[in-house]
Amino acid sequence: MARQYHPDANPGNAEAEEKFKQISAAYDVVGDATKRTEYDEVRRMGPSGGFGPGGGSFNFDGGDGLGDILGQMFGGRGRRGGASGVGPQRGGDIEATLTLSFEDAAHGLTTSLHLTADAQCTTCTGSGARPGTSPKMCSACGGRGSVANNQGPFSLSSPCRSCAGKGTIIEYPCGTCRGSGVERRPREVHVRIPAGVDNGQRIRLKGRGTPGRNGGPAGDLFVECLVTPHPVFSREGLTLLTRIQVSFTEAVLGSTITVPTLDHNDVTLRLKPGTQSGSRHRVKGKGISTNKATGDLIVTVDVAVPTQLSDEERAAVEDLHKVLVNPRVKEKS
Repeated sequence: MARQYHPDANPGNAEAEEKFKQISAAYDVVGDATKRTEYDEVRRMGPSGGFGPGGGSFNFDGGDGLGDILGQMFGGRGRRGGASGVGPQRGGDIEATLTLSFEDAAHGLTTSLHLTADAQCTTCTGSGARPGTSPKMCSACGGRGSVANNQGPFSLSSPCRSCAGKGTIIEYPCGTCRGSGVERRPREVHVRIPAGVDNGQRIRLKGRGTPGRNGGPAGDLFVECLVTPHPVFSREGLTLLTRIQVSFTEAVLGSTITVPTLDHNDVTLRLKPGTQSGSRHRVKGKGISTNKATGDLIVTVDVAVPTQLSDEERAAVEDLHKVLVNPRVKEKS
């Protein structure tokens, strides 16, 4: 940082020269064990703490920039409170939920989301002041939003109590929002749900949250997708899963069966003779499809065992039983 603002690298640049002086002062605090200890103690105690008189003076307020530089060196901020309320402030995020059918989640869609949330006040356009008036600069802090507090050899800043750290005072608040600049009202948000969204996945809509303050950006809207179960299909990532029942003879002799798909275009699946119950069969390219990849359809075969037989069926099964080898009995050599 010192090299960046060194006078030799910025000849004739008064701003860089002043910045270099601030950095040098900051390094002086860092390199002096006593000053560093005092600085850490001030950060810990805040404006309510204090030190005895005497010694030099170190200003950690925002006026000379030393507090910001020390904050960068120490991984924190040198100032306490500061003028954080004056500058642009980002608006808050909004959380919402959206229930989707299994097919809509797989294919994607554009839908509307109805919310009741904070939005910019339509009466005062976000200023918080009654129409025809405007916020005035706080005379107590001069519009900075912070006031100095002397703590022994240090000068710290804390939020101005008169303006609550905003730097401005609203003498005539808006009757609609009562000076807040925001109001709760219903609004409709159009949401594009991408294909392949999964249950519990969150969609971020940048800038669709609550409005910012003092020219700050709006927050974001996070939509959590709740996907309802499907009666035929389930999924693991982009892989679509389903189960199909086949008869005993289809499994033993082999067969060609029809398998449903999520796009309602049935496909055929060839079962080899001796297909086992619980076996899994892959149909390429019939899973969940996104703009990046397409999954497969996995078909699990369940061999259906009849629970009720006619006399003719029972006789046929008994005849078959006589000629089939019992898998639990070893064949005699």
